[in-house]
Amino acid sequence: MIEPLQIQEENDREISIVWSDDAETKYDAAQLRRACPCASCVNEWTGEKILKDENISDETSFSNVSLVGRYALNFQFSDGHETGIYTFPYLRKLAE
Repeated sequence: MIEPLQIQEENDREISIVWSDDAETKYDAAQLRRACPCASCVNEWTGEKILKDENISDETSFSNVSLVGRYALNFQFSDGHETGIYTFPYLRKLAE
């Protein structure tokens, strides 16, 4: 399993992750907010995305970034949203 070796907040809108296979990925807050996997943003029965990308400002930033156990990150966004749990495999897939 590929795991993060380093998670770095570059600024209030960007994080980078260095992975155990030496890949490095970068994410911006608006991109991650639009990809939120929580039940408020994605229908948990159908998997259909509920959140409309156009409702998320390109100026979205992180208010806080925290680890969830040893398997995920949680982001608190400037729009107040904070319920998404972004597993490491999900984050890696987003970068592909």
